Amino acid sequence: MNRCLIPLVIALALGGAAQAQPQMSTSTTTTVLPAATSAQPGVRQFPKQALRGTMTVKQPPYLEMDDRVTRFTPGARILDEDNRIRQSAAFVNRELTVNYLMDRQGQVTQVWVLTEAEKKERRPTLGVERNFTFESQQGAATPTTLPAKAN
Repeated sequence: MNRCLIPLVIALALGGAAQAQPQMSTSTTTTVLPAATSAQPGVRQFPKQALRGTMTVKQPPYLEMDDRVTRFTPGARILDEDNRIRQSAAFVNRELTVNYLMDRQGQVTQVWVLTEAEKKERRPTLGVERNFTFESQQGAATPTTLPAKAN
């Protein structure tokens, strides 16, 4: 069967014809347009559903978002201050102020690491909710708060 040779013959014929044509020298001008993202440096538009929080990546894909342990979804995107996609391993054990989106299961789908100008913008947050306090949060234990030893 010679079905596979037909595209090869056509490609060789077209390639040879292109080389046989004389080269004409014409001057062309190229216009370079500025990128849309560089129009206003330092200002990004975030979705209305995006929440503000403090992110600490523990061990990817697990992270702590406002003292809640959650995880990244498969294919989650993290955009740094310069709007570049970064891996979650680049932010291990760093506490960052971010805007983020979550899915219905409570997993983080997209994260934007904020610049100083973006941190000034007010955003809704899930916040930290606690119905308990630890003694370590109230202050150091003193000898008067320790139980007396029975002799």
